[in-house]
This record gives sequence, C-alpha cells and structure tokens, in this order.
Amino acid sequence: MTSYESEIKTISSNEEVVFTVLSDLSRLESMLYKLPTDKISGVNIDKESVRFTVNSIGEIGFKIIDKEPYKTIKFESEKLPFTVNAWIQLKQVGECDTRMKLTLRAELPTMVKMMLGNKLGDAINKIADGLSRLPYQQMI
Repeated sequence: MTSYESEIKTISSNEEVVFTVLSDLSRLESMLYKLPTDKISGVNIDKESVRFTVNSIGEIGFKIIDKEPYKTIKFESEKLPFTVNAWIQLKQVGECDTRMKLTLRAELPTMVKMMLGNKLGDAINKIADGLSRLPYQQMI
C-alpha cells in the first residue's frame, strides 16, 4: 500500500463551514470551470460522488464512504482496476482558521507505481491547494 499526503493547508473559514461544503460534493459543481480541461473532462458530480475522465488514465470515480462531522471525510475509488482510498482531515485552530490535509492510499501495481508515483504526490498537493482556496463562505 502506497500513501501520499498533501502539505497541511490553511483555510480561512471555520471547520463546520468547510466540512459542510466538502461533505456535499454537489456544492463543488460551481467550481468546475477551474479544472484543467486539457487533462480532465466529463465531470459528473452528485452529493456523494464524483466521476471524471483523466486524459492519460481513463474514467475515475470517488464516492464518500464515511464522514465524521467537522473532522474527516473518507472516499473510496470507483472505476479503477486497483483500490484507492482518500480522506480529508480538518482541524480548527482558530475562529476562522482551519487546517486541512489530504491523504491518498493506493494498492498500485508496480508498473503503475513507477509511471504515476511522483505525479500522484504532485496531484495530491495541487488538489489540496485548490480545496484550500475555495470561497467556502459563498458556497454554503
């Protein structure tokens, strides 16, 4: 099992607001225009899942499998030939100061690990960075 962890990101909002937005994936639909269309297409989002096509990989999906209010949101992959789990951890350290970390754990075949290893680490940080910049107060 291979793990990738993002850097800890700072979000200028309280953990309740952040959790409310991130635990209902349909709230992210208004931000789809920010995705790199040259790499990601065919995005479908509902309250509990997201599916999209990555040009070099194919169709990928994630569904929410567990939520611990204001602390953790856990995801499981769909449409992949190997198991991938991801989770978002939140910790409020001040009134409008929440820290977030994104973790991805995957059982990657050796060849896939060699091809994607560094790219997955970079992708996790980019996703975490994007999530940290969302206008959470406006998305409630």
